[in-house]
Amino acid sequence: MQTLEPLEEPKEYAVSDVVVTEPGVIRRAIGAAAVGNVTEWYDFGVYAYFEPTIKEVFFDGLSDTAGTIATFGLFAVAFLVRPFGGMFFGPLADRIGRNKVLAITMVLMALGTFAIGCIPSESSIGIFAPLLLLVARLVQGFSTGGEYGNAMTFIAEYAPDRKRGFWGSWLEFGTFTGYLFGAIMVTAADAALTHDQLVSWGWRIPFLIGLPLGLVGVYLRTKLADTPAYLALEKESEQREKENKTGGELRQILQLWPFMLVCMGLVLVWNVTNYMLTSYMPTYVTDTLPKDGAVSSSTSQVIQIVVMALALLTIPFLGMLSDKVGRKPVCWVGAVGLVVLGLPMIALVRSQTTVGVFAGLLIMALLLICFSSTMPSTLPTLFPTKVRGGALSIAFNVSISLFAGTTSVVVGALVSATGDLNWPGYYLVAAGLIGIVSVAFLAEPNGRKMWGSPPAAATKEEAKEIVRALRKRLPRRPGKGPKDGPAPA
Repeated sequence: MQTLEPLEEPKEYAVSDVVVTEPGVIRRAIGAAAVGNVTEWYDFGVYAYFEPTIKEVFFDGLSDTAGTIATFGLFAVAFLVRPFGGMFFGPLADRIGRNKVLAITMVLMALGTFAIGCIPSESSIGIFAPLLLLVARLVQGFSTGGEYGNAMTFIAEYAPDRKRGFWGSWLEFGTFTGYLFGAIMVTAADAALTHDQLVSWGWRIPFLIGLPLGLVGVYLRTKLADTPAYLALEKESEQREKENKTGGELRQILQLWPFMLVCMGLVLVWNVTNYMLTSYMPTYVTDTLPKDGAVSSSTSQVIQIVVMALALLTIPFLGMLSDKVGRKPVCWVGAVGLVVLGLPMIALVRSQTTVGVFAGLLIMALLLICFSSTMPSTLPTLFPTKVRGGALSIAFNVSISLFAGTTSVVVGALVSATGDLNWPGYYLVAAGLIGIVSVAFLAEPNGRKMWGSPPAAATKEEAKEIVRALRKRLPRRPGKGPKDGPAPA
């Protein structure tokens, strides 16, 4: 099976062409980008764990089943607008600069989360309460559509070619940190407050914290604009604003449809596993499985937090490993592991013992981080610089909306309709098969320069090594060797 190689003519580079970014600048860039993921997944964790409370506050007039459907429906509605956010913010970032767009999406996300904490209850303003919640979720979904793809692009363009896996993995470190922070906040509120206090005002506190988190993110991203590396990128972006129009960029993106399909397949296997673990499994363990011998809600929360904490600590090490062995071997483990272990891990969860549930969820988490640690450094390499933000945001969010974001709803409906509790396993196996095909078409991006971008290094010495390696790959000219010309200084 032939891999999809970047459509780029070989070029002879000099050391002066290599972008050298100091490690301190890279750390600031990664921190500024990752904090957006902290905010996004903090809200995800808070909303997912507060589902029963949100149902009581906003849908108290509905039956238990209808309230649950309405609550999860408002959670899912954000996914419907994510492609529109990607189509708007992605091309915009290609034209005016990544950092400007990331600052805008950061503000919108923080305001959406904060607004949820300010909405009066249904008992106070009636139907307007869930309608306002809907508006806030739509704002969050639209901003998220422009956040993640551009954050991946931002980090990938800053990171040195030989350490892109390690630095990119910190974006997902932010994801897991945000989710854990949200889960811990809700668990602490449940333990510290009475039910009446929680329903009356306590549930608002975790959402209100979203605003200061967002302000910190905006501050970090604003400070990053002072760095020479960003000023150069901003200058290039302003030039592209004069040369390119959105319609022309969209045509260029559509011409890259094979790369878009591979990107969507990789996003699908990654995020089906992600939402299965973080969104559906808590409900599956405590509500879907038979009540006899079921793990309690509090025990399930603790297990989930411990599993996510272990995954969080492992992500940077897998990212570093991918810089040594390649992205594809790590992705192969994740995709093949889902096919082989999809049903066994669900069987462990169905045992309804603390050890069995922990083991099943831990296996799922370890397979998940095979993608979480590699995708932020892999997906941006599929597209050229001039359309990278737009192409990645569109492919990423379409795949999320159509397939991954609907995981909880689809699997829950299949289990309910058939009575077969193995459907989560079947679903993971199917996602793994799609992942295997997608990884097979993927060209190994490890150590290679970004498509349409100059090579990137952490030091001057590394820049010289990169130039030597690139010259060896140049095609021979008649009568001359591949290293024709003076050696790098």
